[in-house]
Amino acid sequence: MATVNLSAQKRDDLGNSTTKTARKKGFIPGVFYFKDAPSIAISVKDTALNPFVYTSEVRIINLQIEGSDKAQNCILKDIQFDPVSDKPIHFDLLGISENETIKVEVPIKLVGAPIGVRDGGVIQHVLHSLEVECLPANIPAHIDVEIASMAIGDAIHIGDLKIENVEIHGNPTSTIVAVVPPAVEKVEGAAAEGEAATAEPEVIAKGKKDEEEGEKK
Repeated sequence: MATVNLSAQKRDDLGNSTTKTARKKGFIPGVFYFKDAPSIAISVKDTALNPFVYTSEVRIINLQIEGSDKAQNCILKDIQFDPVSDKPIHFDLLGISENETIKVEVPIKLVGAPIGVRDGGVIQHVLHSLEVECLPANIPAHIDVEIASMAIGDAIHIGDLKIENVEIHGNPTSTIVAVVPPAVEKVEGAAAEGEAATAEPEVIAKGKKDEEEGEKK
C-alpha cells in the first residue's frame, strides 16, 4: 500500500476560542496518539486532510509534525463532522508499527454485474466495510467482492472471504451482498374492486336506515 505524506502543526493552546478561530482559517484540529506514548494535539489544513477523508480506500499516512525530526506512519482512526455543514471538525490519527498487527476498518468494493440482475433480480448490499487485523504492510486499500456469477437467491457472507495474511473479523454468517427477487407490485384494479365491494353494503345499510326513520315519522 502506498504511503501519503501529511504535514501538521502542534497545538499548544487547546481553548475553544482558539480552536474556533483556527477552523475559520481552514485548519482542522486533531490528535495523534501512539501505543505507550503521550498523545499530541495537532492541526492540519483542511485541503491537506481531504484526500484521507473523502476516499473509499484505506491509506497509510506519513505524518510530519512541525518541529519534530522524525516522521511517523499512522492511519486515520476517527473523524467527526459538523451536523449542519457536514465538514470535518476533528480527527484522530493512530500511530502504527511495521512489526505489530493493527485492526482497521476497510471498505468493500463490489466487482462485476450479477447474472441475477440481468434476470430481473435486485442487489442488496448489506455490509459496506469490514474490520480486519494484519500488519500495516498487508492492509488492503479495499476488499474486492466478485459478484458477476451471482444468480437470484445467491448471497456472499463474511465467511466466504479469504485474504492472504489478513484476518477478517465479524460473524461468518453475516451477509455482505445478496441478489434477491424483485418486489411484487400490487394490482391497482384488484385493489379498487375490493374497495368498491366493501363500500357497497355501507350505502345499502344507510338507505335502509333512512327508510325506517321515514316510517316512524
